Amino acid sequence: MNDKKHKTAIVTGSSKGIGAAIARRLSSDGFAVVVNYAGGQAAAEAVVQSIRQAGGSAVAVQADIASPTGMASLFDAAEQAFGTVDVLVNNAGVMLLAPIVETDDASFTRQVETNLGSVVRGLREAGRRLADGGRVINLSSSVVGLYQPTYGVYAATKAAVEALTHIAAKEFGPRSITVNAVAPGPVATDLFLTGKSDALVDNIRKMSPLGRLGQPDDIASVVAFLAGPDAGWVNGQIIRANGGII
Repeated sequence: MNDKKHKTAIVTGSSKGIGAAIARRLSSDGFAVVVNYAGGQAAAEAVVQSIRQAGGSAVAVQADIASPTGMASLFDAAEQAFGTVDVLVNNAGVMLLAPIVETDDASFTRQVETNLGSVVRGLREAGRRLADGGRVINLSSSVVGLYQPTYGVYAATKAAVEALTHIAAKEFGPRSITVNAVAPGPVATDLFLTGKSDALVDNIRKMSPLGRLGQPDDIASVVAFLAGPDAGWVNGQIIRANGGII
């Protein structure tokens, strides 16, 4: 990973929010980037355009990574565009908050398939197709550890992602592929802010010793470290980028 000039990174769910920040940061670090989206084509194309205007290489690829074939088709498109894939960032996720007794089957299934199923399938493709010495970075969440009401299913999917991270790190080690996870705290994105009152957001902000919400670039910086040459000895770790909330 010392020469990233010709490396390629896939970032799932990267048309907006944290994913878009990760895509832009990895591009600035020299990666060709595959910007994945499910339905937001215009937003994904805007991310690609911003990367190209800055002198980088990127393509937007539509793939529903919650479906059984989405990850395989995403890798196919990445290989067709740029050749071998070096980094996979499993960023895409949905958060549907409700008390456990009010969680219906549809919201349960959607969160499990998107947050967990996509990571299982992404790891499967990465284990088969990622270049030796590559990187996998999964996105967990600091709600694993906070155990807040209404986050039951979401937190459960992220706890499972952390378990997969530890196990895949051992399974992929013989090929010098590292597998780590970043667990953000509250970050000012649509995913976090939607449905929350200003008062609730302010209370959550005050939980941080730093007195602010995280920004997408805060998380992108941690992902960039794990994707780069300085993190070659970091493997099977969960980095809680949350400003000290937990």
